[in-house]
Amino acid sequence: MKALILIDLQNDYFEGGAMELAHAEKASEKAQQLLQQFRKESLPIVHIQHIATRPEAGFFLPGTSGAEIHRNVQPGANEKIIVKHSPNSFQGTELLTYLQESRITDLVICGMMTHMCVDSTTRAAKDFGFACTVIADACATKSLKIQGQLIQAQDVHNSFLAALNYYYATVKTTKEYVADK
Repeated sequence: MKALILIDLQNDYFEGGAMELAHAEKASEKAQQLLQQFRKESLPIVHIQHIATRPEAGFFLPGTSGAEIHRNVQPGANEKIIVKHSPNSFQGTELLTYLQESRITDLVICGMMTHMCVDSTTRAAKDFGFACTVIADACATKSLKIQGQLIQAQDVHNSFLAALNYYYATVKTTKEYVADK
């Protein structure tokens, strides 16, 4: 059985948030399409919510609107919500146990940030034996700097997805994923 994993689609990543990402709104709209598809098929859905444990993090602070899940992908009454405190959604959470007990074998993964939480969660999922599909246009990230050089968000996004593709995951667009059903 497969499950949809929505990672950190939270207000702080959107316009006006404490850690705004490039194209967050567009990614959330694609994630919303996936969410609707999984609901229609009555398949398991897991919302991952990052809550900061360090005030100096500056975003996803407990009790703030920035830490809340975005309006486009609000969890339904019967959908699992797992709170995490690190990039890897398996680390220190009940995600693995939940997936194993639910007999999930395949994960459809989307969310934020491509280069951090989506990447680390996908790699861990593969290491735990799950077949993973990452939905490229339902993920978002930001520009990064290294050694004084600015790497544009789209290049960061594409590089991390390219690194995941083949061994760790199959990378598809929302349209490709829905068409393959």
